[in-house]
Amino acid sequence: MNLRALLYFDELVRTNSMRAAAENLNVAPTAISRQIENLEEYFGTQLVERSSRGVTLTAAGEFLAARAGKTLRELDQVHQLIDDLKGLERGQVTIYANGAAVSSLLAPVLSQFSRTYPKLRFEVRITSARQAIDALVSAQADIAITLFAPKTSEVKIRARREIAYDVILPARHALAGKDGISLADLAALPLALPEKNFAARQAFDALFGEAGISCEPVVTASSLEILKELVLDETAVTVLPAMAVKREINAGLMVAIPLCGTKGVRTHVELCVAPDRELSFAASTLADFIEHFMQQSISE
Repeated sequence: MNLRALLYFDELVRTNSMRAAAENLNVAPTAISRQIENLEEYFGTQLVERSSRGVTLTAAGEFLAARAGKTLRELDQVHQLIDDLKGLERGQVTIYANGAAVSSLLAPVLSQFSRTYPKLRFEVRITSARQAIDALVSAQADIAITLFAPKTSEVKIRARREIAYDVILPARHALAGKDGISLADLAALPLALPEKNFAARQAFDALFGEAGISCEPVVTASSLEILKELVLDETAVTVLPAMAVKREINAGLMVAIPLCGTKGVRTHVELCVAPDRELSFAASTLADFIEHFMQQSISE
């Protein structure tokens, strides 16, 4: 079987269009069609049905599609391992991470790491913990850094550090000098929170519910940067791990105040890898670097 045929099939599945797949691969649509025909001849069955609305996978095509992408990514992993044997300092590492872990953890790690290994390349995807775990399992990601990750045996946790969510205020806020802020006081403030599909938001909704306190945020957003900007503009306060706004705190622009009179919201930052897949030199070395950085920079 021609590896190119599998690559073309995977792109066709991803785009659901002969023309789009051809454009992405910089080939003619007839080249895509020819390679699909080669695959169908190899497997002895029809894999796709063509129509004016695009392509539809047959049952056999669905079966192949579920495995083609992972197979190609694992072959790319083998290529990197062979490069390692040759002593080549090159390769790409794909990292899936939660937004709150990026600015104060992943960004400084990659900055330092790139100076030591300037030929390596990194792809960072901002996702939910569930999506990050799925990406590890499907070999789309080499490394995942998660918050509020569901318990699962599908991944191996290389490192884990506990963090607390604090109330994040503008430095000039009237409550900025307090040692702690109660849930009742927090509910009375203009509050910006993540959207309801975020685990952190669900944890805070549960906390307010258990205390019998009504909380209506003035802003809900899926973007960490929007939450931070609202605090910087003194429009609202928010709740985040202090590590997510470390730069702003150090610059004297924000303060992080613990919640008092309650158990608060705590979770773990977890560095995860796939348990059954050998990491390339680049990914393995980066994982070691992240683990050391977490131990040094996140105090429990």
